[in-house]
Amino acid sequence: MADCTAVMPLERNTFGVRENLSVEVMKILSDIDDRLSTTTLADPNQGAADIEERLNRVEEKIFMWESDSSMIWENDPSEASEYIQSIEELQKLIKVFESFPSIRDGDDIKLLDRVHSLLEMAMSRLEEEFGCVLVRNKQPWEPERTSFRSNEEEAMDEQFYSFNSFEGDPSEVSGVRVSIDGYMIDLIDPRVVPDLKRIADLMFNSNYDKECSVAYINIRKDAIEECLSVLEVEMLSIEEVLRMDWTSLDSKIRRWIRVMKVFVRVYLSSERRLSDQIFGGFSGSFSQSCFVETSKGAILQVLNFGQAIAIGPQSTERLSRMLDMYEVLADLLPDIESLFPEVEPGSSVRTECHELLRRLGECVRGTFLEFKMRIKTESSTTPIANGGYHPLTRYVMNYIKLLASAYRDTMDLLLSDQRFPTITEEEVSLVAHHLREVTLILETNLEAKASFYRETSLRHLFMMNNIHYMVQKVTDSELQPLLGEDWIRAHQRKFRHHAMDYERSSWPLILSYLKDEGVCYHGSNLPSKTILKERFRCFNLAFEEIYKVQTAWLIPDPQLREDLRISISMRVVQAYRTFMGRYSSHLNSARDREKYIKFGEEDLVNYLLDLFEGVSRSLHYPRQR
Repeated sequence: MADCTAVMPLERNTFGVRENLSVEVMKILSDIDDRLSTTTLADPNQGAADIEERLNRVEEKIFMWESDSSMIWENDPSEASEYIQSIEELQKLIKVFESFPSIRDGDDIKLLDRVHSLLEMAMSRLEEEFGCVLVRNKQPWEPERTSFRSNEEEAMDEQFYSFNSFEGDPSEVSGVRVSIDGYMIDLIDPRVVPDLKRIADLMFNSNYDKECSVAYINIRKDAIEECLSVLEVEMLSIEEVLRMDWTSLDSKIRRWIRVMKVFVRVYLSSERRLSDQIFGGFSGSFSQSCFVETSKGAILQVLNFGQAIAIGPQSTERLSRMLDMYEVLADLLPDIESLFPEVEPGSSVRTECHELLRRLGECVRGTFLEFKMRIKTESSTTPIANGGYHPLTRYVMNYIKLLASAYRDTMDLLLSDQRFPTITEEEVSLVAHHLREVTLILETNLEAKASFYRETSLRHLFMMNNIHYMVQKVTDSELQPLLGEDWIRAHQRKFRHHAMDYERSSWPLILSYLKDEGVCYHGSNLPSKTILKERFRCFNLAFEEIYKVQTAWLIPDPQLREDLRISISMRVVQAYRTFMGRYSSHLNSARDREKYIKFGEEDLVNYLLDLFEGVSRSLHYPRQR
């Protein structure tokens, strides 16, 4: 006790002159002051008594809450503040004991044991409080507010139909392009984040950081699982995915694409921010490690679905979806790399993403090659009855129109390792070269299908229709700059050539009955009435037959249909008008004229307007005047 008394006056004298000393001297005296305070606490009489008194107050507070089943942080804020002060007091007492050179006295050891026992009890309570605050202040997860659900979801149920049926219009099925602007949400009520940070600080400073992180990780893992449940993510095995029919799988792929954007850019970004808010001040990569351990399993499970799709069969109806998946993952890759570090455990997530991206790229390339092969080998032999558009033509052109409009850059990237010796990159993009090849394969197949028509004229009408359809699809879409003006002009010439060949093969016989050759007697300018009657009779029969047949034929495009009608009318009506003008008067009797001249000029024009409507009609001869 005498030693403590001798020290005290020195302490007071020291502080009495501190204002007049230099900064350096003040620092030295401050250090001496701290040491003397510790020495005072170490006094076996007064020091131990002071420590024990402080410890008793702390113990009383901690024991009080041990017997109380309510949560501290749900009571008056002053209660939480007092509890924190009690723990801080324990930490100070531990530092006091740590400053002792050695502890040999039994009473000091008992005091130290009490301090550690109380600290352990307090840390256990803090861990419980920490978890309770996390759970009870969780914000409701509402994906509707992050543009996850849209009114267009039901409208996007269209899909690529089976290639064998060649039905549907792939251009109507855009890849899912749900645009989610990256932003974060509050996963925990922001008002309690400072409390969580304070609890984490206390546990970290008391060397209970592991217990704190384990509690955090387990609770947030459950929250992520709940998030995936809200997003309707099913935890499917690869085998389950591979056994699905395409309709179900297509729906799940579209959902996966939307989920990936929301989950990574909104939810995981918010999860990372929460981890930084609570653990960001700690040394090293503690916050990052907590986040990775919390989210790694969930993101790998979501990616696992993509792996199942990538190793599945390469069928043409999947190409659009494969491209959608590839693009969304490539777009999200920088976000994923910013969330997960290059070192373990985050590196495995990066590796999985890169591997999935590679596999999806291989799947796209393989599926596109399969698409070309299926066009080449499609071998249906039943001709289209009316000569209209073949389903193969519609399917292929809409398919490549979609690729050109929605996926040009991605297709160029994925096809970049396939070189063509006959063309340079400066002349045309690689995807353009592939698409030109597709149109060539299609034309070759169409020519084979045209050969199944017995009527030569219908073969040409079929080819005219289908090549014209190809030109229309190219002209009215992003295919135009890819295939180029030369391709368009060349194919315009092709369908016009088929139109002329149709006229040449379809109308020469009927026009032959309207020629002057052979009508007059040999060596005379007078027409033979017998020959004239036969000519009119044959013309009537031929026109009746061609009318009945070719009204059933179809030219779907209105302008092309009108153009061909005009061309036919100019040839047939003009020849009929001339023939009638020269020879109708030689049929003297009204009975002959009514019997052999069935049409007036206007009648022919009107009848020709019925051609190519796709509905067979029979002639009803007009009453002759």
